[in-house]
Amino acid sequence: MKYIDEYRDKEKILSLAAQIKKTSTKKIRLMEVCGGHTMAIQRFGIPDLLPETVELVSGPGCPVCVTSRSYIDKAIAYSKLPNVIITTYGDLIRVPGSTSSLDKEKARGANIRIVYSVLDALKIAQDNPDKKVIFLGIGFETTAPGSAAGIMKAQMAGLFNFSVFSAHKIMPPPMAALIDEGVNIQGYIGPGHVSTITGSHIFDFIPQKYGLGVVVSGFEPLDLMQSIYMLGKQFETNKPSVEIQYSRAVKPEGNAKAKEIMDEVFCLRDDWWRGLGILENSGLGINDNYADFDAEKIFDVAVEPLKEDKGCICGIILKGIAKPTECKLFGKACTPSEPVGACMVSNEGACAAYYKYNRE
Repeated sequence: MKYIDEYRDKEKILSLAAQIKKTSTKKIRLMEVCGGHTMAIQRFGIPDLLPETVELVSGPGCPVCVTSRSYIDKAIAYSKLPNVIITTYGDLIRVPGSTSSLDKEKARGANIRIVYSVLDALKIAQDNPDKKVIFLGIGFETTAPGSAAGIMKAQMAGLFNFSVFSAHKIMPPPMAALIDEGVNIQGYIGPGHVSTITGSHIFDFIPQKYGLGVVVSGFEPLDLMQSIYMLGKQFETNKPSVEIQYSRAVKPEGNAKAKEIMDEVFCLRDDWWRGLGILENSGLGINDNYADFDAEKIFDVAVEPLKEDKGCICGIILKGIAKPTECKLFGKACTPSEPVGACMVSNEGACAAYYKYNRE
């Protein structure tokens, strides 16, 4: 198949739905760990096509959602420094910190600019040599190579007024942590975009150690339905493995050049995940060879005391224990225009997806 409409063929999708219903005799709970999948599943009404034996739950696949409020608080503190320009992707600007947000600080006069890539941030640094430009690097293995390439480019160009504040994370540790905590899942719909970089081999430990299957999926309805069918077949036959449904974009070995760039600049470090706490070697810090471009090593700021909203259940939603509609704030005190939690802000957040497509 070559075109998007082929992956939205109604007859093929309904045929797969019938096969899933016919072959899924045991109850199975599958978790997607990609925010793009979360949005696509709700957008295309995938749960309504599945039998009662198959349940889908959302996991920690939204990088904005799993990032701590303390990161936002520190970014806000950076924005208050003299001669500093904060550059950020748009979905981060409205995430609540303890008492403010980047959006609110921008309205108060802070020099905060939305960019579409790290290259935009580098151009801003080049055009403003008298300013310090901080790029808020956020995302999983998908966006980490871009941030790393930006740092390498800055070093080569001598742009020492550019730095990155890294919140980059990697996916295998939270996937393992969920199973270790006993969260009820029988398989993973593997992240498609992450896997284009890492390859599928990074998930091999899941069937080997935990006996759960992983199918790396694309983002169209036919992709998702086929992935669910493949996971169901693994579960029914008790043959868990790592499979690639998204073969048009993902290879077992991944993108060697992107991984090389990422490994050149970043090093593993312990990091905090919303709902899961601190996970060993789950974050990407900037290594000492590139310390001149690490905002955390360059700028010393006082950060306000962390204040979480007690009513928000984003943490347990990200663990697949609760669904957005079970939150008392959902659609009331917490909406996309007035978000309380990060899961309602990001375009990849489960709460935002449910609010847009599945509020009933």
